[in-house]
Amino acid sequence: MARNDMISGNVWEQYSKKVQDRMNNPVAMGELNQADADKVGARLIVADFGAESCGDAVRLFWLVDEKTHTIIDSKFKSFGCGTAIASSDAMAELCIGKTVDEAVKITNTEVELHLRDDENTPAVPPQKMHCSVMAYDVILEAAAQYKGVKRETLENSDIVCECARKTKQDIITAIRDYDLTTIDGIGEKTKAGTYCRSCIRPGGHEKKDIYLVDILAETREQIDRENLEKGADTTQSGENSFDKMTIVQRIKAIDTVIDEFIRPMLVMDGGDMEIIDIKENIPHYDIYIRYLGACGSCASGSTGTLYAIESTLKQKVDENIRVLPI
Repeated sequence: MARNDMISGNVWEQYSKKVQDRMNNPVAMGELNQADADKVGARLIVADFGAESCGDAVRLFWLVDEKTHTIIDSKFKSFGCGTAIASSDAMAELCIGKTVDEAVKITNTEVELHLRDDENTPAVPPQKMHCSVMAYDVILEAAAQYKGVKRETLENSDIVCECARKTKQDIITAIRDYDLTTIDGIGEKTKAGTYCRSCIRPGGHEKKDIYLVDILAETREQIDRENLEKGADTTQSGENSFDKMTIVQRIKAIDTVIDEFIRPMLVMDGGDMEIIDIKENIPHYDIYIRYLGACGSCASGSTGTLYAIESTLKQKVDENIRVLPI
């Protein structure tokens, strides 16, 4: 009994007090009908949305003043878990007093932030972020119904991270503006990939057409080509030693050696690797890597394989390189 209580308690602590309160005492749960709309001279909107990934569903009720397009009242009914109830409750409450166009701009991240006890602590565990995504989706359904248009005309089909509602262009812009070279860097600047993490690479609970790793690789390649065209990359001419290179040039120099001398060896054994970060620790340059595939569980990843990678980079790039797996 004590052990089960401990497990339940630990899980429960991952939810904010606001989420727990709304799970048990939602303030906007209920229904609105045509009689309610007639009393205030408003238009009744009833929209449904269901999440295939978990089977949860939500119904959203709006009373909209058609003269000002303002949402006078908003209620919901949720068929799902406690997190879905709390997220839907916050979503319905946030809609009240906004115009329909303003309501469409209520993102799922705004719902989640509204449910936090403090701004730095997530309101729900990452795997439950999809519940606030569902709250956003039902707003789109309601707005499309009110406007008499298809939902597709209101939503951005270029969304890569559903949890943070970030588009491919959002990610590309962040990579360029902040010279990002890692997935962790993208998450820090945009929040993309920091919740359920399905958008990072294949293998998550939701299949994507494009992943953050693809966008990062494509954008870095494009940036490198642009630098070459501008004459910024002087690595091949020998005019730029490793200590004088920019972070982009260093990554390119290391990637070139890895692709030619290291990656083929790893792939043959069903593995791979990726560069996570490069940090100066003078006189050393610490290269942080992550093993992928079979390499992730291979014992030699911290012995023979690591020695081979580091030795190759020392010989081909710079003798002060150290390789650190994470």
